[in-house]
Amino acid sequence: MSTLTGKKVAFVATDGFEDSELTSPWKALTDAGATAVLVSPESGSIEGKNGHSQSVDLASRHASASDFDALVLPGGVVNADHLRMDEASVAFARDFFAQHKPVGAICHAAWLLIEADVVDGRTLTSYPSLKTDLVNAGAEWVDEEVVVDQGLVSSRTPDDLPAFNAKVVEEIAEGEHAGQTT
Repeated sequence: MSTLTGKKVAFVATDGFEDSELTSPWKALTDAGATAVLVSPESGSIEGKNGHSQSVDLASRHASASDFDALVLPGGVVNADHLRMDEASVAFARDFFAQHKPVGAICHAAWLLIEADVVDGRTLTSYPSLKTDLVNAGAEWVDEEVVVDQGLVSSRTPDDLPAFNAKVVEEIAEGEHAGQTT
C-alpha cells in the first residue's frame, strides 16, 4: 500500500502555470498513491507557460474542499494573478484552511493565499518578488527551499521541487493539522 492511497488531492491552476510546478508534484503524489484532480476556473484544458497542456477535471465554481484531503497550488505569474481574481478559486483555497487540511504552494501561488486571507501569522516562502506582499499580509517570509507551518508547505521556485514534493507528500500523509486554519 502506498503512502497516500485513498487520498484525493486538488490542484488549482489555469493558463500560464509553471509547467514543472504542476507536473512534478502531480507525479510525486500519484506515485505515492493519491488521486490528483485538476480544478480550474474554466472547463476544457489549460496550458502552461512552456506548453504543457492538461485537461481540467472540475470547474472551481463546482469544487468543494470537503471532497478533498489536500490542495496543491502551482505557481506561474499569469496563473497566480488570474486565480487570485477568481472568487470561486479563492474561496476553495480558503476552505482548506478552515477545514485544517494540508496545502502546498510554490512560487507565485502565495498570491492566491494572500487573497484568501490565510497567511497572517504564518511563516512561508515564495518567489522572492512576493516577499513584500506576504509581509504586508501579515506573514513572516523566509528565504528557504521549503517551509512547513502547521500543514502549509511552501517553496520558492522549480529548483525547490524535490524538497517541496517530499514535504507535500509527508504533510498529506499526516492528515489534518489543527494549526492549519484561517
